[in-house]
Amino acid sequence: MVLSARGTGKGKHLVRGLESKRALQPKYSTMRPKSSTMRAISAALASCLLLTSCAAMHKAPIPTVSHIDLPRFMGDWYVIASIPTFLEKQAYDAVESYRLEPDGTIATTFTFRKGSSQGPLKTMKPRGRVRDASNAVWGMQFIWPIKAQYLIAYVDDDYTETIIARTARDYVWIMSRRPELAPKEYQRLLGLVERFGYDTAKLRRVPQLRLDTVLPGA
Repeated sequence: MVLSARGTGKGKHLVRGLESKRALQPKYSTMRPKSSTMRAISAALASCLLLTSCAAMHKAPIPTVSHIDLPRFMGDWYVIASIPTFLEKQAYDAVESYRLEPDGTIATTFTFRKGSSQGPLKTMKPRGRVRDASNAVWGMQFIWPIKAQYLIAYVDDDYTETIIARTARDYVWIMSRRPELAPKEYQRLLGLVERFGYDTAKLRRVPQLRLDTVLPGA
């Protein structure tokens, strides 16, 4: 039903009131896509990780660190190189940050710039859950209830370098507390990745160019 502005003063006030009400209503059409897109991306990544985990059932397990001191492992890690997920293929200045929560879960913040060091800053916030007594086997949850396998396959004595692997040999991450590694040290870590059964030709060096980028834990 359409109300005309012509007629009594009461009718005019009613029309004006309806127009004001419409103006105050939230524009859901412009608000929903962003959250829907993020949910879709998280769901796609979780599904991808789950499918590759299923395919890994017949592969030899990757040995993990015998014990991880969780408080020491927390904090910021620069991603030096990776066999990336589809979200990370154009990542620059990637940093993963961990925070141990009172309930034992690990709040994770992964940030990177897409396409270049001047590209838009992207952020993901999965949650890690320790799965065994060594603290080296995690389930990383991007979307409930799927938990992707996350294996701490290597960490040095000083907790300054680490390798995160998966039995499927689909993705791997070489990370450091520093944004750069000496060539000799990088080659040593590359050798470990190869020893774990990965095709190292698939690794991508992650440019760490914007050293002024605010770290997640800062």
